[in-house]
Amino acid sequence: MPTTSKQKAEDFDKNDSLKEYRSHFYIPSGKTRSEQLYFTGNSLGLQPKSVHTYIQQELEDWENLGVEGHFHGKNPWFNYHQFFDKEANVVGAKNDEVVVMNNLTVNLHLLLVSFYRPSSKRYKIIMEAGAFPSDMYVIESQVKHHGYDYDDAVIELEPREGEHHLRTEDIVQAIEETGDELALLFFSGVQYYTGQYFDIQALTKAAHDVGAIAGFDCAHAAGNVKLELHDWGVDFAAWCTYKYMNSGPGGVSGVFVHEKHGNNPDTPRFAGWWGHKESERFQMKRGYIPEPGAAGWQLSNAPVISMAVHKASLDMFDEVGMDALVSKGKKLNHFLEEVVNDAQEKNPKLAFEIITPKDRGCQLSMLTNENGKSLFEYLTANDVIADWREPNVIRLAPVPFYNSFMDIWEFGELLKKF
Repeated sequence: MPTTSKQKAEDFDKNDSLKEYRSHFYIPSGKTRSEQLYFTGNSLGLQPKSVHTYIQQELEDWENLGVEGHFHGKNPWFNYHQFFDKEANVVGAKNDEVVVMNNLTVNLHLLLVSFYRPSSKRYKIIMEAGAFPSDMYVIESQVKHHGYDYDDAVIELEPREGEHHLRTEDIVQAIEETGDELALLFFSGVQYYTGQYFDIQALTKAAHDVGAIAGFDCAHAAGNVKLELHDWGVDFAAWCTYKYMNSGPGGVSGVFVHEKHGNNPDTPRFAGWWGHKESERFQMKRGYIPEPGAAGWQLSNAPVISMAVHKASLDMFDEVGMDALVSKGKKLNHFLEEVVNDAQEKNPKLAFEIITPKDRGCQLSMLTNENGKSLFEYLTANDVIADWREPNVIRLAPVPFYNSFMDIWEFGELLKKF
């Protein structure tokens, strides 16, 4: 039996312990089929059907209670952020090391205020070349804010010639060579373009060994791969929740601050009243006393409506657990790789290279040739929702909550007909 057979996909789906969760999401309707083949959970996750109920609860409390909803609603808004302790399980953290607030780029700036504190000797930052643009702009503006020249202060690491992803040993070597000039290692958890899952533990240790801080943008890692941010000793991290965590366009962001920093009230930060010590918040005193943990980085009270969307999704994450999601995600990704390679063998018009290394999450990135854009347009016309990234990469990310193995098999059949 061929490894990419329809029967294999059907068997996988039949034995899938998470198959019921597909029905908990809205799958967009297609033009050529009843439902789209949706493979862009790495860009925007689909909507959980429970979102309407969660939002309606907050709207009703606002309608019926007004300001008293802060204290007497079903989910009192005063401590609404505390309903997100489950977020810690997604990223491998202690409850007080995680808070949900703001949006990702805002949070990265707030964290860099705390953790990029350059001196005349130790001021350099190491990051991957080709990081997501917002990461590049955050770093650029931060180093300029401190009066440094970007090209001097920032070391962007490129893959070796002829390769598409960075080797861990090359990153570690760069850290060691920069030594006591290195203030901050700032990397993605999962690289948005290639899908590479970096060895966060090894990179964190290497940074700490030279006295530097290690921080990560986990936008493509949270809800996708197994993370143990506390045990790995990561200093700080932030992520969005609208990709693998299915929390709506522009959804709220998660923040991790390791307890060694979060429980130190002298850790510098920009302050706001909602991060003030909770028991004294409404005493309106002068002098900022931070709430212990990541909550001490909050500025304003919770955006309850957008956080309600996130709560709907997060409750499903808590119900299923990351181990089960990661396990299915690996199976989906492995089957996807089999299917696209099989299609390429059978269709001479297809010409692409998988540039995602074996260390990966759900995403598979296909480097295409001059026919790449026409292939992408063909797939789109046939209700395959993938992602095109210039100059010539198609990204696909089957998500364990709502993608099936038959989705992938049907995608392979379309590839063969291109």
